[in-house]
Amino acid sequence: MSVAALAIALAAALGITFGAPSARAATVTVQAESYAAQSGVGLEATADTGGGQNAAYLADGDWMRFDQVDLGPAGRLTASARVASAAGTGSVELRTGSLTGPLLAVIQTSPTGGWQNWVTRSVEVSTHPTGAQTVFAVLRSGTPGDFVNINWFSFVSGGDDPAPGWVDVDQAKWQAQLTQFRAMTPAPVPADAVRVPEFNATCTYSHSKPDDPIVAPGLPGASHMHSFFGNRSTDAFTTTQSLLGNAGTSCTPAKDLSAYWIPTLYERNRAVEPDGVIVYYGSRLPDPTATVPFPQGFRMIAGNAKSQVATPAGSPNQFFCAGPGGEIGRSADGNWPVCAPTAKLVYQLLFPDCWDGKHLDSPDHKSHVAFTYDGKCSGAYPVAIPSVSFVISYPTSGSADGFALSSGMASSIHGDFFNAWDTAALGQRVKDCIVQSAKCNSAGTF
Repeated sequence: MSVAALAIALAAALGITFGAPSARAATVTVQAESYAAQSGVGLEATADTGGGQNAAYLADGDWMRFDQVDLGPAGRLTASARVASAAGTGSVELRTGSLTGPLLAVIQTSPTGGWQNWVTRSVEVSTHPTGAQTVFAVLRSGTPGDFVNINWFSFVSGGDDPAPGWVDVDQAKWQAQLTQFRAMTPAPVPADAVRVPEFNATCTYSHSKPDDPIVAPGLPGASHMHSFFGNRSTDAFTTTQSLLGNAGTSCTPAKDLSAYWIPTLYERNRAVEPDGVIVYYGSRLPDPTATVPFPQGFRMIAGNAKSQVATPAGSPNQFFCAGPGGEIGRSADGNWPVCAPTAKLVYQLLFPDCWDGKHLDSPDHKSHVAFTYDGKCSGAYPVAIPSVSFVISYPTSGSADGFALSSGMASSIHGDFFNAWDTAALGQRVKDCIVQSAKCNSAGTF
């Protein structure tokens, strides 16, 4: 077989098609320290790739102005920010012309595990002016104090195809799902129901693989070890269609064919698998009535697998001890709780609850979603989705030796959600339990 024929055969096997050349996208990178004017901004040497300086310890109301930023021609535009944060949540508003000029994009920020622990957050821009523009980066946060560092911004414009990593929702299917959901009649809520917007899936451990079908699709063994629960077929080759086509699940109800996974926990080099996981679906909004179900095939990640920082007692997002006696000490390195013999190691992992309404996934698997800001979903993330959280229980009390995750230190805990609920079953639960603020069980009843 010739080299050309081999290349064509390989492309066919990978689902790649050849056609007319696509228009190439152009990338403009703007270093944060290159501002023409600013308010409240300091600079420091950055530990990020490439070195240089970053805009440091930014707080609500701080801003930077950048002149002659080329936003390219009309059409697709993806805006990104390279950010790091040790505390607080907020957003970066990108505006053109002035501090209060037209809104170009809103890039959400949340803790990344440290002021020099860098991640890239991206968002697709719906409409934008073309060519050279004055762009303002305005910092917004509902919490006091510094909440983010910024190293650079980038703008990817043009090209015939979406920016790599963005997965568009099929709007026709999504609108049909919404129509079905809105036509559902809510079940009457009993007088004695607990008025909390919540339902759940009760799951057990299914299997372990060094696979990650969200981060490394089609690449078996490319990931650290993961502990899977939910759909028993989940592996590196998992797709929406494969999940829906494999009815075996370790969760109740059986109509939840979603895939869920977390890094494997090790104690003295031995894997400790969860003895129970409850996946809660709820709402943290003051008014949950706007909540809608996830579209089929939706996926997202919570947490940061690359975060490797100490987690002494009192640190945010801690593993904790549940049960009589609770925590009785700390591991020798201070990073893990030691539980009473009557208690278990537990972790609760919280996912974002606002969605851009456009994408099933994004390049970092986070930029299409955001956490509720100021009690509502708005701006670039106007769609309220159920607030998902994993409550993970491990059959161990621990010891001074502590634990390790397959991804590293305790701070690297993270989780993945790949939605494959039966659409009607999910919609009815959102309608009955979340919209009506009534606590439901795994069967979806009060």
